[in-house]
Amino acid sequence: MFLTISTTGTHERPATDLGFLLHKHPDKAQTFSTSHGTAHVLYPEASAERCTAALLLEIDPVALVRRGKGKGRGGAPDAALAQYVNDRPYAASSLLAVALSTVFKSALRGVCAARPERAAEPLPLRIEVPAVPARGGAELVRALFGPLGWTTVDVRPVVLDETFPAWGDSRYVQLVLEGELRLVDALRQLYVLLPVLDDAKHYWVAPDEVEKLLRAGEGWLAGHPERQLITNRYLNRRWSLTREATERLELVRLAEADDIGVEAIDNAVDDPAPDEDTDTAEKTEKTEKAEKSVSLADQRREAILTALRDAGAATVLDLGCGQGQLVQALLKDVRFSKVVGVDVSVRALTVAARRLKTERMSERQAERVALIQGSLTYTDKRLKGYDAAVLSEVIEHLDLPRLPALEYAVFGTARPATVVVTTPNVEYNVRWETLPAGHVRHRDHRFEWTRAEFRAWADAVASRHGYAVRYVPVGPDDPEVGPPTQMGVFTMAATDTKKHTKKKEEKAA
Repeated sequence: MFLTISTTGTHERPATDLGFLLHKHPDKAQTFSTSHGTAHVLYPEASAERCTAALLLEIDPVALVRRGKGKGRGGAPDAALAQYVNDRPYAASSLLAVALSTVFKSALRGVCAARPERAAEPLPLRIEVPAVPARGGAELVRALFGPLGWTTVDVRPVVLDETFPAWGDSRYVQLVLEGELRLVDALRQLYVLLPVLDDAKHYWVAPDEVEKLLRAGEGWLAGHPERQLITNRYLNRRWSLTREATERLELVRLAEADDIGVEAIDNAVDDPAPDEDTDTAEKTEKTEKAEKSVSLADQRREAILTALRDAGAATVLDLGCGQGQLVQALLKDVRFSKVVGVDVSVRALTVAARRLKTERMSERQAERVALIQGSLTYTDKRLKGYDAAVLSEVIEHLDLPRLPALEYAVFGTARPATVVVTTPNVEYNVRWETLPAGHVRHRDHRFEWTRAEFRAWADAVASRHGYAVRYVPVGPDDPEVGPPTQMGVFTMAATDTKKHTKKKEEKAA
């Protein structure tokens, strides 16, 4: 099993700096023990103009079988000979990927104290792998490496037997990659994609493989067109691990699209306790006064349920569902035949699933509910065709410049017949003695509107998208400052409602 990494340079910036980046001296041939054989690192050429590092992996097939206990490709009980006679000592696979991580551990982290500036900049690289198993053929190889910045992805199928060309090509290819990339990026791509191309792993895929995938895929995997295939194959089609990785990669993609940190998106869960569902000011006030009356959060949910029942909605989207309190309330009413909770936060969806006990639901109940990850500021075809959508205490968590995107995604594209929006009334904040003047109710609120500001926004949205809107106070309606929560119920115009109903019937048919 063989791989070479080459680069070019000048006397001012010599190619032999590759030795510093790989932490392997060009004047030495070094040997390393791996769990399934011996890895050798040597330099066939090392000059200022050109330097090539070669990784040669000698596999011990007996050790491979003994350590693997017969698992993996060729390890079936009725294929004992295949355990010892196979392609694993010769074709690049997860064995070579493990050798890369063992031998070039520091290089895979991008660490180089001797040449930090060289580690941080792209190099003219040429990587050659003489034999790569490609389950999917040359086209798949190009689809995987093509979007990653390589100027050349040369894939040449290996014939089964040159003496008998009629037999055709084997499933192996010769792979040559050329382009200007950082060495750390090139190594991480190989680490992930070699076992993906082979579509097999020689070891048990444990939960920590998700972390390995995310670390090696940092900066390129989240936006890769073949992300789902890569994730599925790398994790050996383990459904639970694939789902976890997919959700976390989607967060990374959304964060990159909005040019913000992942932690800023995945912030929907402040406290792991599932019963904490009110804003900071509401929690404090409730504790101090030891209220025996119904909490504002409960009043808000009941007002939303009433609006949905009055609208005759059967299928409902809870957009920004958080920890699933409203979804849980909706499921208790049999009039709601389908309830979908949508949130960008993986942590929030995890808590919601635990609250709803989705794993223990009956088949009939499970068909009524779905929890999906998604950003409300992007159009999503999965959200079309529902009777109603709820944005409960959601809009104030968005920066004001992002509101038009949410407006278009919900009212312009998804277009449910009814949309219920609740948001704090900032005028009421003076009634909470524990809330300092000028402070919002929750640390993540980007704004809080007066009644006039909310109505101005809601009236404009309704006018632009063919809805009528009515306003409902939630909580005690103070004669001076109004209610603590303001709610707008948007109803689609009659002509649009008919179109919505027709599309829904066509979808059902």
